Amino acid sequence: MPDVPPKFPDLDLRLVRCFTVVAEHRHFGRAADALHTTQPSLSRQIRRLERQMGACLLDRSPRGTELTEAGDAFLPLARTLLESATRAMSHAWAAAQPKRITIGYTTNLIVTPAVVELRRRNPDTEVRAVHLPWNQPREALLDGRADVVVTRLPLRTEGLQVTVLHEESRILVVPLGHPLADRDFVTLDDIADEPMPRLPDPGWNAFWRIDPRPGGRPAPDGPLVEDVEDKIEHIAAGQAVAIVPAGEYLNRLRPGVTTVPLKGVTPSHVVLATRAGDHNQLVRAFRELAGHYLAPVTRALTERVPHGLKRTAE
Repeated sequence: MPDVPPKFPDLDLRLVRCFTVVAEHRHFGRAADALHTTQPSLSRQIRRLERQMGACLLDRSPRGTELTEAGDAFLPLARTLLESATRAMSHAWAAAQPKRITIGYTTNLIVTPAVVELRRRNPDTEVRAVHLPWNQPREALLDGRADVVVTRLPLRTEGLQVTVLHEESRILVVPLGHPLADRDFVTLDDIADEPMPRLPDPGWNAFWRIDPRPGGRPAPDGPLVEDVEDKIEHIAAGQAVAIVPAGEYLNRLRPGVTTVPLKGVTPSHVVLATRAGDHNQLVRAFRELAGHYLAPVTRALTERVPHGLKRTAE
């Protein structure tokens, strides 16, 4: 006779959260500090969760805390469960609010034409536009800071609906006086030995450094940077070169650097992201407006090349 799985009680999300924090820190003391509780209280919460689960999730020893086989299997599902709960609360909260929408955008992307048109068509609606750090669009959507985000790939898409708005060529930013600065274009072979700034996000590192290169060779490491300004400062100082989207620097390029078209690489993509399953009418309306109003803006900017810059390769 086949085994019948036990009937599990409803999980307490607070206990699940405690487990994920202990799993992250691998230490009850540090996890208790992160949760602003005491270590004995946290231990009781974990034991309560383990009783509910009918399995030992954490192996405690003098050397620290490790996941058991059951804990290792439960951890990714626990994180998904907590994210789903956050999305559910965010959806319910948004539905209960007065008519409003928050539109997020990341570095050097323009949303103004679509925002203005949405306001014109919905005069009784509060329409806000907020700038987001390059690495926070997904988090901003899931925690409710934004209802729509215009950003660039790569982007983790779990829990999101993502629509591609348009493509941008990728170009190379180099310091003035660099041997490649006066070239009509460059290829990956030309920059095989050029150090490139590293980012704290693995997906962005792989795409914007093209790492590894097509032959399998790793991209040379440059300085670790957190934002655009630091990256450009390192380039101007001659410490690195960088691959960027063609639309990013054309109206804010600082003195000391210039751009060169980069051939033989795939383009980057500008996308519109929303929470998956979000049926808000304002979100749907902005998605339609973005497809019509935003792509032409970026194309126009990339065609107006300021003095000292080269037109990107088609």
